[in-house]
Amino acid sequence: MSRPLRRDYQFELEPLVDAIMAHHSGPLHVAAPLGLGKPHRLLNAIYRRAKADPSRPLAIYTALSLAPPAAGHGLQARFLQPFLDRHFGRDFEALDYVRDLHRKALPANVHIEEFYLQSGAYLDCAEVQQAYASINYTHVARAVAKRDINLLVQKVARSPDGRRLSLSCNPDLSLDLLDEIARLGKSRPCLVAEVDRQLPFLEGSCAVDIEFFDFVCSLPSDAPPLFALPRAPVSDADHAIGLYASALVKDGGTLQIGIGALADALAHALILRHTRNHEYRALLDQLEPGYADSSLVREFGGVEPFSKGLYGASEMVNDAFRKLREAGILTRSIVDDLDAMRRINVGHATSADTEMLTREGRWLDGAFYLGSVDLYAWLRALPPEEARGIGMTRVSHINSLYGGNEGLEREQRRDARFFNTCMLMTALGAAASETLEDGRVVSGVGGQYNFVAMAHALNDSRSILMFRATHGVQMASSNVRWNYGNLTIPRHLRDIAITEYGVADLRDCNDRDCIQAMLRLTEQRFQSELITRAKVVGKLPADFVIDPDRTPNTAAALSGRLRAARVSGVLPDYPLGSDFSDVEQRLLRALAWLKSHGTGWSSRIRLLAAALFQTLDADEPAMERMGLDAPSGLNERLQQRLMRLALMRTRQGRDMA
Repeated sequence: MSRPLRRDYQFELEPLVDAIMAHHSGPLHVAAPLGLGKPHRLLNAIYRRAKADPSRPLAIYTALSLAPPAAGHGLQARFLQPFLDRHFGRDFEALDYVRDLHRKALPANVHIEEFYLQSGAYLDCAEVQQAYASINYTHVARAVAKRDINLLVQKVARSPDGRRLSLSCNPDLSLDLLDEIARLGKSRPCLVAEVDRQLPFLEGSCAVDIEFFDFVCSLPSDAPPLFALPRAPVSDADHAIGLYASALVKDGGTLQIGIGALADALAHALILRHTRNHEYRALLDQLEPGYADSSLVREFGGVEPFSKGLYGASEMVNDAFRKLREAGILTRSIVDDLDAMRRINVGHATSADTEMLTREGRWLDGAFYLGSVDLYAWLRALPPEEARGIGMTRVSHINSLYGGNEGLEREQRRDARFFNTCMLMTALGAAASETLEDGRVVSGVGGQYNFVAMAHALNDSRSILMFRATHGVQMASSNVRWNYGNLTIPRHLRDIAITEYGVADLRDCNDRDCIQAMLRLTEQRFQSELITRAKVVGKLPADFVIDPDRTPNTAAALSGRLRAARVSGVLPDYPLGSDFSDVEQRLLRALAWLKSHGTGWSSRIRLLAAALFQTLDADEPAMERMGLDAPSGLNERLQQRLMRLALMRTRQGRDMA
């Protein structure tokens, strides 16, 4: 196929699809970025054409097809629907193929293949589970290039002068994919850009001339808001994990962080370390006396404020990096000059090196960004001299050492700490992060393996896997298992593991020591089973007993150690900001309490009895927000009573007897 002439389509979506279809008479094999960079309106227009013409096969290769959650039913819907309308916008353009996948209504001529799924969204969707491709992030471009891609669609930002386009949120795979297609000797696909005026324009390697794309379509200025992830509350366990992790970061080093409550907790703990150091040290001592002065912290981390600062190198740029920059922590800059980096790292920078750092230095490199409305507003508002410090670039650069500049990247990524979240770990140090034991995929491996392997390849770096010790509340299960059916990280790559009960340094240790270290991360009620399993197979001595002097690993004991900091606000529920009002935050706690106390018939009966027969506070603002200020009918009156009970219990901090 010859290269089509570029044409700008101003608010003309259907004519653009006509032009695309005219250039491709056969099957359409479409590549689309993950997450925020997916042009929903354009993809929907192409998908509708395929649905209307069963003779035209359509295959879409992508990842992380973002969709707002369903409001659900009952009290959940009363809370969620107004929030969803406000946060995502009532006119948010959801992806039609996502809706059809959930309805089991995908047309026979359409194939959707993803290498990373919205977490937990497709556990019961057989079509998605069968089409999921388990691929390391750094290998995705190679794999997709083999799919005979003839169309690449991407959301972009346009420069103020209109002459340049920025891949902005998603330079991660597009450039690598084009290189892989060329390497295989295949024809360059047609490139289509959808301009979103709300997308921040970023320069550097993610910016291209407008002629780079064959077709450009501009969205109107009143387009729906960018997809923003609602920020989740941070629990006692999350804060404890963040505090432990923060002391393993070395001043002057490199930082990679994932996303979610654990990442928020880690960022908050780092900010406490830098800005409220006395309180921070007291918290660490309250959490685990002696931890701050342990050999692990002395050798690989620290508890002092940051004087040299950190450099961020993360596949995902999120709100944690925004807050770390604002707090004055993300200040170590790097340049793409090997000799200069060597001199800078040993303290022998020349005046030319210093000038280069000022002119070209970057304090954050990332492959894609995704986060809150505050993150996008921050990126849009950055002055040019500040924005130059952010390098949005290829995932092959961020997630790998072996792209041809290994020496330079080793100098740039000194003392790297790669923080990632997993679902659970085995007593022998392997980790499961994305697939259930029965084979169903929760999310995807993404870049986790890449970072774990890189930590072992870099002499002064460490991989830290963070996870909560248990899953569930009333019917809790341990997240430290003897074995597990599907693993993401093998035990020979074990390094550092953290739960709310402590830190385990597993690198290079033998199996006996590994098991004993993992037991210290395990909730107390689950330790004996692991000990028995290990003894049966000869992995622990027959006379082994766990240290009786250790603080009991229980949720109640942990909450007691953190209670003062929680009440005072030093460890808040939403340390990086919230998308919920104060009333909504109270309602969220109450709804979570109801969910945890409504498992099983006996628990439900006790809930109903308490709601019906106890004297309850009115809490008019909360009732008005839930639409229960003037209940009609038995069901609404009962819902009102349940909410009032839950609000009173969570405010008073009491549990059901």
